[in-house]
Amino acid sequence: MFCPKCGKEYAEKVNFCCQCGTSMSGQPMRQKKLSRSRTDKKIAGVCGGIAEYMDMDPTLVRLVWVMMALFVGWGVLGYLIAWIVLPEQPEPLAIPSVGTTATPLPASGQ
Repeated sequence: MFCPKCGKEYAEKVNFCCQCGTSMSGQPMRQKKLSRSRTDKKIAGVCGGIAEYMDMDPTLVRLVWVMMALFVGWGVLGYLIAWIVLPEQPEPLAIPSVGTTATPLPASGQ
């Protein structure tokens, strides 16, 4: 395996080049941002967003949040603060469909 940027050779698979720091996976790593979920929401999407950020099941996050609200006491206040502070996920870009039919142009001269 060779580094695509500096050409250093590695005997086994590595994630980053130790000489120049280039990613060896071929795809740039996407940085995750903590935000409220648009798709997985029951009230405001706070638990859904936290679950997406931590790669967890949203039901488990909701269960932990309810337990903290009932037994610890700061769950409701924490949820309200997270609702205000966390931004909502950006809307996904709409991709135009390829198979749309175009309206025919009017015939000229008739």
